[in-house]
Amino acid sequence: MTQTGLTRRLGAGVLVAAALGLTALGVVACRQPQGLRPQGGGDIAFAILSAQGQASAAPLWSPLLEDLSAAVGRPVTPRFTTDYASLLDDLKQGRAQAAWLSARPAVEALDAGGVEMIARTVSGEGETSYRSTLIVRRGSGVTLDDVLACGRTLSFGSGDAQSTSATLAPAAFLFNPRDIRPQTCFKSVRAANHETNAYEVASGILDVAASNTATYAAIARQNPTIAAEIETIWQSPPIPEGGVVVREDLDPAVKEKLRGLLLSYGRGDGVVAERQRRVLAGLNYSRFIAADDDYLNPVRELIADQALTAARASGDRAAATRAERTLERLRASREVQP
Repeated sequence: MTQTGLTRRLGAGVLVAAALGLTALGVVACRQPQGLRPQGGGDIAFAILSAQGQASAAPLWSPLLEDLSAAVGRPVTPRFTTDYASLLDDLKQGRAQAAWLSARPAVEALDAGGVEMIARTVSGEGETSYRSTLIVRRGSGVTLDDVLACGRTLSFGSGDAQSTSATLAPAAFLFNPRDIRPQTCFKSVRAANHETNAYEVASGILDVAASNTATYAAIARQNPTIAAEIETIWQSPPIPEGGVVVREDLDPAVKEKLRGLLLSYGRGDGVVAERQRRVLAGLNYSRFIAADDDYLNPVRELIADQALTAARASGDRAAATRAERTLERLRASREVQP
Protein backbone atom coordinates (compact mmCIF):
# COMPACT_ATOMS: atom_id res chain seq x y z
CA MET A 1 0.00 0.00 0.00
CA THR A 2 2.81 2.70 1.16
CA GLN A 3 -0.82 3.97 -2.30
CA THR A 4 -0.73 2.73 -0.45
CA GLY A 5 -2.59 3.46 -0.96
CA LEU A 6 -5.48 3.79 -3.90
CA THR A 7 -5.15 6.11 -2.35
CA ARG A 8 -3.89 3.15 -3.70
CA ARG A 9 -7.37 2.20 -4.71
CA LEU A 10 -9.08 2.53 -8.05
CA GLY A 11 -12.37 1.67 -6.37
CA ALA A 12 -12.08 4.66 -4.10
CA GLY A 13 -10.82 6.91 -6.85
CA VAL A 14 -7.93 7.68 -4.58
CA LEU A 15 -4.43 6.46 -4.21
CA VAL A 16 -2.83 7.17 -1.15
CA ALA A 17 -3.44 7.36 -0.35
CA ALA A 18 -3.92 6.05 0.54
CA ALA A 19 -4.32 4.64 -0.05
CA LEU A 20 -7.81 6.26 3.51
CA GLY A 21 -7.68 9.95 2.46
CA LEU A 22 -11.30 9.48 3.80
CA THR A 23 -13.52 9.32 1.14
CA ALA A 24 -20.02 20.13 0.07
CA LEU A 25 -17.81 18.89 -2.74
CA GLY A 26 -14.85 21.00 -3.75
CA VAL A 27 -11.48 21.88 -2.35
CA VAL A 28 -11.98 23.44 1.08
CA ALA A 29 -9.15 25.23 2.83
CA CYS A 30 -8.97 25.29 6.60
CA ARG A 31 -9.70 28.77 7.92
CA GLN A 32 -7.72 28.42 11.13
CA PRO A 33 -4.02 29.30 11.52
CA GLN A 34 -1.50 26.50 11.96
CA GLY A 35 -1.70 24.77 15.32
CA LEU A 36 -5.19 26.00 16.20
CA ARG A 37 -8.11 23.61 16.28
CA PRO A 38 -11.27 24.61 14.41
CA GLN A 39 -13.70 26.24 16.81
CA GLY A 40 -17.48 26.44 17.01
CA GLY A 41 -19.12 25.26 13.83
CA GLY A 42 -16.03 25.48 11.64
CA ASP A 43 -15.42 22.91 8.94
CA ILE A 44 -13.25 19.87 9.58
CA ALA A 45 -11.22 19.43 6.40
CA PHE A 46 -10.62 15.80 5.49
CA ALA A 47 -7.67 15.29 3.14
CA ILE A 48 -8.25 12.95 0.20
CA LEU A 49 -5.59 11.84 -2.25
CA SER A 50 -7.52 11.75 -5.49
CA ALA A 51 -5.84 9.77 -8.25
CA GLN A 52 -8.55 10.31 -10.83
CA GLY A 53 -9.62 13.78 -9.85
CA GLN A 54 -12.26 15.36 -7.69
CA ALA A 55 -15.10 14.61 -10.12
CA SER A 56 -14.53 10.86 -9.78
CA ALA A 57 -13.64 10.74 -6.09
CA ALA A 58 -16.24 13.09 -4.64
CA PRO A 59 -19.35 10.95 -5.28
CA LEU A 60 -17.67 7.98 -3.62
CA TRP A 61 -16.53 9.84 -0.52
CA SER A 62 -19.37 12.31 0.03
CA PRO A 63 -21.83 9.88 1.70
CA LEU A 64 -19.26 8.93 4.32
CA LEU A 65 -18.27 12.54 4.91
CA GLU A 66 -21.92 13.51 5.27
CA ASP A 67 -22.35 10.80 7.90
CA LEU A 68 -19.25 12.02 9.72
CA SER A 69 -20.65 15.57 9.60
CA ALA A 70 -23.89 14.40 11.19
CA ALA A 71 -22.00 12.52 13.89
CA VAL A 72 -19.86 15.48 14.97
CA GLY A 73 -22.44 18.23 14.37
CA ARG A 74 -20.28 20.27 12.02
CA PRO A 75 -19.28 20.00 8.35
CA VAL A 76 -16.62 17.44 7.45
CA THR A 77 -15.50 18.57 4.01
CA PRO A 78 -13.09 17.03 1.50
CA ARG A 79 -9.75 18.60 0.71
CA PHE A 80 -8.50 16.98 -2.48
CA THR A 81 -4.77 16.70 -3.11
CA THR A 82 -2.84 15.15 -5.95
CA ASP A 83 0.24 13.82 -4.15
CA TYR A 84 1.30 12.54 -0.76
CA ALA A 85 3.63 15.45 -0.04
CA SER A 86 0.80 17.96 -0.41
CA LEU A 87 -1.51 15.87 1.74
CA LEU A 88 1.04 15.57 4.55
CA ASP A 89 1.76 19.28 4.38
CA ASP A 90 -1.96 20.03 4.63
CA LEU A 91 -2.07 18.04 7.87
CA LYS A 92 1.11 19.62 9.22
CA GLN A 93 0.04 23.18 8.45
CA GLY A 94 -3.51 22.73 9.74
CA ARG A 95 -5.22 23.07 6.37
CA ALA A 96 -6.65 19.60 7.06
CA GLN A 97 -7.62 18.17 10.43
CA ALA A 98 -8.12 14.55 9.34
CA ALA A 99 -7.07 12.25 6.51
CA TRP A 100 -6.88 8.73 5.29
CA LEU A 101 -3.29 7.74 4.69
CA SER A 102 -1.85 4.62 3.20
CA ALA A 103 0.83 2.89 5.22
CA ARG A 104 4.01 4.78 4.38
CA PRO A 105 2.73 8.36 4.57
CA ALA A 106 0.87 7.35 7.74
CA VAL A 107 4.18 6.33 9.30
CA GLU A 108 5.77 9.59 8.19
CA ALA A 109 2.96 11.66 9.65
CA LEU A 110 2.80 9.74 12.93
CA ASP A 111 6.55 9.69 13.48
CA ALA A 112 6.77 13.43 12.79
CA GLY A 113 4.24 14.00 15.56
CA GLY A 114 1.12 16.11 15.81
CA VAL A 115 -1.31 13.46 14.52
CA GLU A 116 -2.76 10.23 15.88
CA MET A 117 -4.38 7.13 14.44
CA ILE A 118 -8.07 6.67 15.21
CA ALA A 119 -8.99 3.71 12.97
CA ARG A 120 -7.58 1.40 10.35
CA THR A 121 -9.33 0.00 7.31
CA VAL A 122 -10.30 -3.51 6.31
CA SER A 123 -10.52 -4.20 2.60
CA GLY A 124 -13.69 -5.18 0.78
CA GLU A 125 -12.37 -8.73 0.79
CA GLY A 126 -11.98 -8.66 4.58
CA GLU A 127 -8.20 -8.29 4.55
CA THR A 128 -6.18 -6.05 6.87
CA SER A 129 -3.21 -6.21 4.52
CA TYR A 130 -2.51 -6.12 0.81
CA ARG A 131 0.46 -6.92 -1.43
CA SER A 132 2.65 -4.98 -3.78
CA THR A 133 2.81 -6.46 -7.28
CA LEU A 134 4.57 -6.21 -10.60
CA ILE A 135 2.17 -6.44 -13.50
CA VAL A 136 2.56 -7.04 -17.24
CA ARG A 137 0.20 -7.33 -20.17
CA ARG A 138 -1.26 -10.81 -20.39
CA GLY A 139 0.32 -12.71 -23.24
CA SER A 140 3.28 -10.33 -23.52
CA GLY A 141 5.71 -13.04 -22.49
CA VAL A 142 7.48 -10.73 -20.04
CA THR A 143 8.59 -12.71 -16.98
CA LEU A 144 10.11 -11.82 -13.64
CA ASP A 145 13.43 -13.18 -14.90
CA ASP A 146 13.24 -10.71 -17.78
CA VAL A 147 12.72 -7.88 -15.29
CA LEU A 148 15.58 -8.96 -13.06
CA ALA A 149 17.92 -9.40 -16.03
CA CYS A 150 18.16 -5.59 -16.24
CA GLY A 151 18.74 -5.59 -19.96
CA ARG A 152 17.47 -2.00 -20.39
CA THR A 153 14.90 -3.31 -22.88
CA LEU A 154 11.72 -2.83 -20.81
CA SER A 155 9.74 0.27 -19.91
CA PHE A 156 8.80 0.45 -16.22
CA GLY A 157 5.98 2.27 -14.47
CA SER A 158 6.87 3.27 -10.92
CA GLY A 159 4.77 5.14 -8.39
CA ASP A 160 4.79 8.16 -6.10
CA ALA A 161 8.01 8.25 -4.09
CA GLN A 162 5.86 7.98 -0.92
CA SER A 163 3.87 4.99 -2.18
CA THR A 164 4.29 1.88 -0.05
CA SER A 165 3.24 -0.61 -2.70
CA ALA A 166 4.59 1.06 -5.85
CA THR A 167 7.96 2.24 -4.50
CA LEU A 168 8.92 1.08 -1.02
CA ALA A 169 7.92 -2.59 -1.14
CA PRO A 170 9.38 -3.40 -4.57
CA ALA A 171 12.62 -1.74 -3.51
CA ALA A 172 12.88 -3.51 -0.15
CA PHE A 173 11.63 -6.94 -1.19
CA LEU A 174 12.77 -7.24 -4.81
CA PHE A 175 15.25 -4.68 -6.09
CA ASN A 176 17.50 -3.79 -3.14
CA PRO A 177 18.40 -7.39 -2.19
CA ARG A 178 19.61 -7.86 -5.78
CA ASP A 179 21.39 -4.49 -5.92
CA ILE A 180 19.06 -3.39 -8.73
CA ARG A 181 18.40 0.29 -9.40
CA PRO A 182 15.37 0.76 -11.66
CA GLN A 183 16.87 3.89 -13.26
CA THR A 184 19.75 1.81 -14.66
CA CYS A 185 17.85 -1.46 -15.06
CA PHE A 186 15.06 -0.41 -17.41
CA LYS A 187 14.92 1.30 -20.79
CA SER A 188 12.73 3.98 -19.26
CA VAL A 189 11.13 4.67 -15.87
CA ARG A 190 8.00 6.78 -15.56
CA ALA A 191 6.20 7.61 -12.31
CA ALA A 192 2.39 7.63 -12.28
CA ASN A 193 -0.50 6.59 -10.06
CA HIS A 194 -1.59 2.97 -9.80
CA GLU A 195 -4.54 3.32 -12.15
CA THR A 196 -2.53 4.96 -14.92
CA ASN A 197 0.14 2.29 -14.64
CA ALA A 198 -2.44 -0.49 -14.82
CA TYR A 199 -4.17 0.95 -17.87
CA GLU A 200 -0.89 1.59 -19.66
CA VAL A 201 0.28 -1.96 -19.01
CA ALA A 202 -3.04 -3.33 -20.25
CA SER A 203 -2.80 -1.24 -23.42
CA GLY A 204 0.84 -2.11 -24.08
CA ILE A 205 2.25 1.37 -23.46
CA LEU A 206 4.30 0.04 -20.53
CA ASP A 207 6.02 -3.34 -20.40
CA VAL A 208 5.89 -3.71 -16.62
CA ALA A 209 4.67 -1.61 -13.70
CA ALA A 210 4.44 -1.60 -9.93
CA SER A 211 0.92 -2.00 -8.58
CA ASN A 212 -0.90 -3.78 -5.76
CA THR A 213 -3.59 -6.35 -5.15
CA ALA A 214 -6.14 -3.75 -4.04
CA THR A 215 -5.83 -1.85 -7.30
CA TYR A 216 -6.32 -5.02 -9.30
CA ALA A 217 -9.41 -5.98 -7.29
CA ALA A 218 -10.91 -2.55 -7.94
CA ILE A 219 -10.16 -2.72 -11.66
CA ALA A 220 -11.65 -6.20 -11.85
CA ARG A 221 -14.90 -4.85 -10.42
CA GLN A 222 -15.06 -1.68 -12.46
CA ASN A 223 -13.53 -2.74 -15.76
CA PRO A 224 -13.20 -6.54 -16.14
CA THR A 225 -12.03 -6.13 -19.74
CA ILE A 226 -8.97 -4.18 -18.63
CA ALA A 227 -8.35 -6.55 -15.72
CA ALA A 228 -8.33 -9.49 -18.13
CA GLU A 229 -5.39 -7.88 -19.93
CA ILE A 230 -3.24 -7.73 -16.77
CA GLU A 231 -1.05 -10.48 -15.36
CA THR A 232 0.87 -10.47 -12.06
CA ILE A 233 4.44 -11.75 -12.21
CA TRP A 234 5.52 -10.92 -8.63
CA GLN A 235 3.94 -10.04 -5.31
CA SER A 236 5.36 -8.98 -1.98
CA PRO A 237 4.76 -10.24 1.53
CA PRO A 238 1.69 -8.66 3.23
CA ILE A 239 1.68 -4.89 3.79
CA PRO A 240 -0.58 -3.27 6.43
CA GLU A 241 -3.66 -1.43 5.17
CA GLY A 242 -3.89 2.30 5.74
CA GLY A 243 -5.79 4.18 8.39
CA VAL A 244 -7.51 7.36 9.43
CA VAL A 245 -5.46 9.97 11.27
CA VAL A 246 -6.47 13.22 12.92
CA ARG A 247 -4.49 16.14 14.23
CA GLU A 248 -3.80 15.85 17.95
CA ASP A 249 -5.09 19.38 18.54
CA LEU A 250 -8.54 18.54 17.21
CA ASP A 251 -11.22 18.96 19.88
CA PRO A 252 -11.13 15.71 21.91
CA ALA A 253 -14.92 15.42 21.86
CA VAL A 254 -14.97 15.73 18.06
CA LYS A 255 -12.12 13.25 17.78
CA GLU A 256 -14.03 10.63 19.78
CA LYS A 257 -17.19 11.17 17.76
CA LEU A 258 -15.23 10.57 14.56
CA ARG A 259 -13.64 7.47 16.04
CA GLY A 260 -16.97 6.19 17.33
CA LEU A 261 -18.76 6.50 14.02
CA LEU A 262 -15.93 4.91 12.04
CA LEU A 263 -15.68 1.90 14.35
CA SER A 264 -19.44 1.31 14.24
CA TYR A 265 -19.91 2.14 10.57
CA GLY A 266 -21.69 -0.59 8.62
CA ARG A 267 -22.03 -2.84 11.67
CA GLY A 268 -25.20 -4.57 12.75
CA ASP A 269 -28.57 -4.95 11.06
CA GLY A 270 -31.15 -2.58 9.68
CA VAL A 271 -31.56 -0.09 6.88
CA VAL A 272 -28.92 2.34 8.14
CA ALA A 273 -26.23 -0.32 8.54
CA GLU A 274 -27.01 -1.73 5.12
CA ARG A 275 -26.71 1.69 3.50
CA GLN A 276 -23.40 2.25 5.28
CA ARG A 277 -22.10 -1.07 3.99
CA ARG A 278 -22.94 0.05 0.46
CA VAL A 279 -20.99 3.25 1.05
CA LEU A 280 -18.00 1.23 2.25
CA ALA A 281 -18.28 -1.14 -0.70
CA GLY A 282 -18.00 1.80 -3.08
CA LEU A 283 -14.68 2.63 -1.43
CA ASN A 284 -13.62 -1.04 -1.45
CA TYR A 285 -13.69 -1.26 2.35
CA SER A 286 -15.71 -3.58 4.53
CA ARG A 287 -15.26 -1.88 7.91
CA PHE A 288 -12.97 0.10 10.17
CA ILE A 289 -11.26 -1.41 13.19
CA ALA A 290 -9.46 0.06 16.19
CA ALA A 291 -5.72 0.58 15.91
CA ASP A 292 -2.72 2.31 17.33
CA ASP A 293 0.25 2.99 15.14
CA ASP A 294 2.27 -0.09 16.18
CA TYR A 295 0.51 -2.09 13.51
CA LEU A 296 2.51 -0.05 10.98
CA ASN A 297 5.85 -1.34 12.27
CA PRO A 298 6.30 -3.67 9.26
CA VAL A 299 6.33 -0.55 7.10
CA ARG A 300 8.84 1.09 9.43
CA GLU A 301 11.02 -1.97 8.79
CA LEU A 302 10.75 -1.38 5.04
CA ILE A 303 11.71 2.26 5.48
CA ALA A 304 14.70 1.35 7.65
CA ASP A 305 15.78 -1.28 5.14
CA GLN A 306 15.63 1.30 2.36
CA ALA A 307 17.62 3.78 4.47
CA LEU A 308 20.25 1.13 5.18
CA THR A 309 20.61 0.30 1.50
CA ALA A 310 20.97 3.98 0.60
CA ALA A 311 23.47 4.62 3.39
CA ARG A 312 25.65 1.68 2.38
CA ALA A 313 25.55 2.77 -1.27
CA SER A 314 26.69 6.27 -0.33
CA GLY A 315 29.28 5.13 2.17
CA ASP A 316 27.57 6.98 5.03
CA ARG A 317 28.56 4.77 7.96
CA ALA A 318 26.75 6.84 10.57
CA ALA A 319 23.47 6.64 8.67
CA ALA A 320 23.98 2.93 8.10
CA THR A 321 24.50 2.39 11.83
CA ARG A 322 21.32 4.31 12.66
CA ALA A 323 19.34 2.28 10.15
CA GLU A 324 20.77 -0.99 11.46
CA ARG A 325 19.79 -0.09 15.02
CA THR A 326 16.28 0.84 13.93
CA LEU A 327 15.94 -2.47 12.10
CA GLU A 328 17.20 -4.40 15.12
CA ARG A 329 14.72 -2.66 17.41
CA LEU A 330 11.76 -3.22 15.09
CA ARG A 331 12.64 -6.83 14.43
CA ALA A 332 13.09 -7.52 18.13
CA SER A 333 9.70 -5.97 18.82
CA ARG A 334 8.09 -8.12 16.14
CA GLU A 335 9.67 -11.30 17.47
CA VAL A 336 8.09 -10.85 20.92
CA GLN A 337 4.60 -10.18 19.57
CA PRO A 338 2.07 -12.94 20.30
